[in-house]
Amino acid sequence: MPQPADTRLSLLRSLRFCAGHRLLGHEGRCAYLHGHNYRVEVEVEAAGGGTEVDAVGRVVDFSLIKRRLLGWLDDHWDHAFILWEEDATALAAVRLAEPTKYFLLPWNPTAENMARYLLEVVAPHVLTDLGVIARRVAVWETEESCAIATRGGDTDEPALDLAAAVIVDSRA
Repeated sequence: MPQPADTRLSLLRSLRFCAGHRLLGHEGRCAYLHGHNYRVEVEVEAAGGGTEVDAVGRVVDFSLIKRRLLGWLDDHWDHAFILWEEDATALAAVRLAEPTKYFLLPWNPTAENMARYLLEVVAPHVLTDLGVIARRVAVWETEESCAIATRGGDTDEPALDLAAAVIVDSRA
């Protein structure tokens, strides 16, 4: 059945991971090293306007989003400390632990900046050949609080090179 031309279709996939961070310069408790059970929601639509579906009637199979994005999260952020590359003291503290796993973010690891990084940097790389564009990423730090990054326009060009990311897992 044909879809009306003004109907945009998208799908939302929810993923979970656990990680630690701290917010450099925060005025409260978030200035300390601490952790969260994060939930990430990624919304994708078909490239070219979000009106096309495959022969089955899907924007894309949910399992492909899970495999690609959760795979990246498991490898890079799950059970790691996500730190701002300019946070020298937190980085020094985390490096003292053995084994250690950390990821250096180019910005302070607020939920907003984590959502932005996933939307602008990670999603364009890991979803590149699926024929979809990530439109929105929500990062939930708690059951009550999340930050949302939303992409405007039809481009899905990465803001940063994914290969520039620094991930250290001392077990490897």
